[in-house]
Amino acid sequence: MGDVAAGARSGSDGEEFRGRTADGAVTVSSESDAAEDGTVTEHNQSAQQDTGKPSQEEKKPRSFWKELPILIGIALVLALLIKTFLVQAFSIPSDSMQNTLQRGDRVLVDKLTPWFGSEPGRGEVVVFHDPDNWLAGEPTASPNPLQRILSTIGLMPSAEEKDLIKRVIGVGGDTVECEGTGPVKVNGHPLYEPYVYPGNTPCSYDDQGGQFKVTVPPGYVWVMGDHRQNSRDSRYNQNDRHHGMVPVKDVVGRAIVRAWPITRWGTLPVPDTFDQPGLDQQGTTASSAAALTVAPGAVALSATVPLVLWRRRRTWHTDGGRGSGTTAAGSR
Repeated sequence: MGDVAAGARSGSDGEEFRGRTADGAVTVSSESDAAEDGTVTEHNQSAQQDTGKPSQEEKKPRSFWKELPILIGIALVLALLIKTFLVQAFSIPSDSMQNTLQRGDRVLVDKLTPWFGSEPGRGEVVVFHDPDNWLAGEPTASPNPLQRILSTIGLMPSAEEKDLIKRVIGVGGDTVECEGTGPVKVNGHPLYEPYVYPGNTPCSYDDQGGQFKVTVPPGYVWVMGDHRQNSRDSRYNQNDRHHGMVPVKDVVGRAIVRAWPITRWGTLPVPDTFDQPGLDQQGTTASSAAALTVAPGAVALSATVPLVLWRRRRTWHTDGGRGSGTTAAGSR
């Protein structure tokens, strides 16, 4: 009777499973009981996982101070790349470009456009490597180790490189001449040069090179300083192997911005006199350079900030998504 009654109750709950023990008693179980036991076990396991130690996915992102060295490293690498391929700062060591540039000014030089075949144009202020010992006898700066490192990566102007800065007057195919005190003529057209240092004449009346008439060969430029009576430029180097010309391959780039001191900040555009009709009879055109107005260090830093913010935001979203997934699994 007891066995039959137990079987009836089991049948009402689900399919029964019968068996006999060693003493002959009947044992009864059901799928519903097994399912309920399994469910409880699953919940218990989930609860243990929820109350246990947090997983790696739930760890907080590294603090800003831990990421700061990474930020600085990225900024330094970007500064080096910017200095090498985009823009470089130079310090003005002399008075040969007054009053356009003063001694101690800092200029930013575009180094990008030459990579795409752009050549110096008339009227541009350019930085170039010493073509043939033009700086003989000039004092050389002696920067300390820290200055060397900062100038190498582009965070300080170059101090010990043998570079010069002048204005391009003639390009390949041009005929440039000076007679008397001026004006300077290019392809027979006189130049109006308001940028020449006050009190100076456009041409220097001397027998050392101030009086000349030259034709610039292809691949070269003729340069002169704005402080005409205080500039050792193409005029006074006509006895070198390039006859005073500067090879285009030695041009570092165009000075596009006077960046320091801040009170003298401004761009260095091509004067209007170089756009006069008929001057460009040789078919050459002045190159145009994009005005990059930010120092390499600032560009590098501004480029890394969005990168770090994106990385931190991505980490936050990833952690948030994993947290939601864990909660949903627990609900099941």
